[in-house]
Amino acid sequence: MSAKNAFYAQSGGVTAVINASACGVIETARRHTDKIANVYAGRNGIIGALTEDLIDTSQESDEAIAALRYTPSGAFGSCRYKLKSLEANRREYERLIEVFKAHDIGYFFYNGGGDSADTCYKVSQLSEKMGYPVQAIHVPKTVDNDLPITDNCPGFGSVAKYIATSTLEASYDVRSMAKTSTKIFVIEVMGRHAGWIAAAGGLVEDHNIPVLILFPEVEFDQERFLAAVKEKVERFDFCTIVVSEGAKYPDGRFLAEQGTRDAFGHAQLGGAAPVVANMIKDVTGYKFHWAVADYLQRAARHLASKTDVEQAYAMGRAGVEFAVAGHSAVMPTVKRTSNDPYAWEVGEAPLSEVANVEKFMPSEFISEDGFGITPACKEYLIPLIQGEDYPPFEHGLPKYVTLKNAAVERKLSPFEL
Repeated sequence: MSAKNAFYAQSGGVTAVINASACGVIETARRHTDKIANVYAGRNGIIGALTEDLIDTSQESDEAIAALRYTPSGAFGSCRYKLKSLEANRREYERLIEVFKAHDIGYFFYNGGGDSADTCYKVSQLSEKMGYPVQAIHVPKTVDNDLPITDNCPGFGSVAKYIATSTLEASYDVRSMAKTSTKIFVIEVMGRHAGWIAAAGGLVEDHNIPVLILFPEVEFDQERFLAAVKEKVERFDFCTIVVSEGAKYPDGRFLAEQGTRDAFGHAQLGGAAPVVANMIKDVTGYKFHWAVADYLQRAARHLASKTDVEQAYAMGRAGVEFAVAGHSAVMPTVKRTSNDPYAWEVGEAPLSEVANVEKFMPSEFISEDGFGITPACKEYLIPLIQGEDYPPFEHGLPKYVTLKNAAVERKLSPFEL
């Protein structure tokens, strides 16, 4: 049987280590030339497949591909484009198979979160029905850490390290000025439904920092929260608050809801930090500062967790190894085997059990008052932020790679999205 080409795409919000997974996919594919002839990447994610806008990764040197391991964001471009159900828009899925046929693609590696897992699963099912089997492998990625089965998601460890570090450093700043100036610092982090990133801010508690966390999993009680803030300030002279963008009132409204929708139909969020900060000011009069970590938290490759980089690369490598071994409709996972010393291995999960399933913070990870994390949560988080994996620096700045991203010649007629 002759070697087939592979298609790789990055999906959704990018991370500090998603390119490490890309590196794992491409380097491993290059070691299996008997099965995989070439890897074509989708320019701007799955849109690249639908519009037949493919990138020929064979035009990149081994050195350039290796440099992906320490380069943040999406080297081939990503997108927020959710394919509808097979019933609602079968033409898009059929178009994917048409493109795969035209370019002799037999492997589909989709690097993303929950929506990507769903798409990957549907492609694997439809390709069989259409008589053109494609081995579809989902490579896990999400800073939200909300994919099921896997112990953690590549991308999360580095965000957690950045948020814990930034919260600690800003808290030192506030503490030094609290006597005569700022007493409240609020940092807003990503996490629409799951509070994993916000939880990382709770690690500063072990550095004698008074911190309160607002989780999406815990209904916001304004009276209890303000009482907790006052208690912290009276005891420590200052307080740091980590608020998840998905924090919400008992009626389900987000603190940060803007009344608009994003490309996936989700409520557009932004501004939980100033809402919380001004709420505190109105009631207590405390002077405050606030910050929104936004893209900084997911792009900070200079502070990436070594554990996270290694796991991101391993998930890409395992995806290819699963595919050449004949597996399909699966996702490689991180399987924790020990906490102390920390140890993990690669596992495997069927996409039928991953697609459309969201993993939230377990109740045993959230403190009884709902504003902090438990020792069990710290035991879970600390190994994931361990180790430094600095990129090379040149003239004082990280030296990242920009690929050629040479286009593959089109063979089909244009396709309207």
